[in-house]
Amino acid sequence: MTDEFSVESVYAELLGRAPENKMEPRLAPLFRAMDVLGEPNKAFPIIHVTGTNGKTSTSRMIESVLRAHGLSTGRYTSPHLSKVTERISIDGHPVSDETFVRIWDEIRPYLQIVDSELEAEGQPRLTYFECLTILGFAIFADQPVNVAIIEVGLGGITDATNVGDGQVSVVTPISLDHTDLLGDTTEDIAYEKAGIIKPGGYLISAAQPLDAAQVLLEKAKEVGVPFRFEGVEFGVESRTVAVGGQMVTIQGIAGRYPDLLVPLHGAHQAQNAAVAVAALEAFFGGEKELDFEVLQEGFAAVTSPGRLEVVRTAPTIIVDAAHNPDGIKASAAALQEAFTFTRLVPVVGVLKEKDAEEILRELRESLGDVAVEYCFTQSNSPRAVPAAELAELAIDLGFGEDNVHVAEKLDDALEWAVERAEANEDLSGAVLVTGSITLVAEARILLGKTEA
Repeated sequence: MTDEFSVESVYAELLGRAPENKMEPRLAPLFRAMDVLGEPNKAFPIIHVTGTNGKTSTSRMIESVLRAHGLSTGRYTSPHLSKVTERISIDGHPVSDETFVRIWDEIRPYLQIVDSELEAEGQPRLTYFECLTILGFAIFADQPVNVAIIEVGLGGITDATNVGDGQVSVVTPISLDHTDLLGDTTEDIAYEKAGIIKPGGYLISAAQPLDAAQVLLEKAKEVGVPFRFEGVEFGVESRTVAVGGQMVTIQGIAGRYPDLLVPLHGAHQAQNAAVAVAALEAFFGGEKELDFEVLQEGFAAVTSPGRLEVVRTAPTIIVDAAHNPDGIKASAAALQEAFTFTRLVPVVGVLKEKDAEEILRELRESLGDVAVEYCFTQSNSPRAVPAAELAELAIDLGFGEDNVHVAEKLDDALEWAVERAEANEDLSGAVLVTGSITLVAEARILLGKTEA
């Protein structure tokens, strides 16, 4: 039996390579690695998921319904919330420590061959994300899984995951994020994302900005694959708030599914559910309606940790991984629809590569009067914007000096926010932790949520 330390030692070894946000725009070394490993990227059908927001929730929905169909699944997502093994899930659960370490030990000598070749050419060794991606493919091939749901790390064309060819390519809503790497317009970003659309596949896309939709459409036509867009061929017909989530009626590409219970909050999660349904129909051939009971069973089992997740009550503490303006807007709307808090105390931390100004502006606008006092903090990530800097930016944006609190340490921030939420006389105050996935990950661990 492998102990925790072994996973930690592999993780440390991986982190010793180029860090996560330093991804190399290249694919040749990935294909070389797949070649020396016997092409694990071709060992199973793939549903490949890209987009700006909603990738992980959509991936988890697709996975849950495939499992309800009796299929063995692999799911590769990023980043992780509490442990690196969450990124590589087998049948809905993080891969076992033992398998994670065993497969890494098996593939390490082969990766050293690729590293040596890269160094001889004066190129950087395989990066952290590239190695994790190769490990994911190797683990899924070792199982072997019936189908893998692979979430793109960043972009599409040269993302490490693009070493796999999706039988279905799924594009969730595209908006501006990672503009330093992907481009300044949704059209530029769509060019990157369109890189996962391959001959022999099938494109399923959420509703997109017009310029992005055009790029995806042209790419699908160029490689000769069928395409279906939300709002044209499928979508959410209606939805109503329900206990623990919402009732959603979805018009798919092959059938209509009335009153599905989706145990996640917000219009954006209903949209993710519609995209997941269309992707599942496409995976099974695109012509045949899904079995309603199996679909409902799959949706009923869906969880999406860190996405409007209630991690404590009295007062309620909610964590949400929104980390760009569109994500903040969708989460704020869902929060106000699903909960009846009269006072909300946001605890906010943002990473340096994000548009902090727009995130704060959107928070203030979307939450309105329900959030008056804000606590600015920072995660332990070296990429975190210092708390005082965020607070200064908030004051410049008109948040009001008296309403801004700074706490460099997250535990101090939570303590202050809980105190402020409890000061509400009608006991309907709550705390919202948001702005960065690293902050949400740390909050979950602090509040005793070690599983994701």
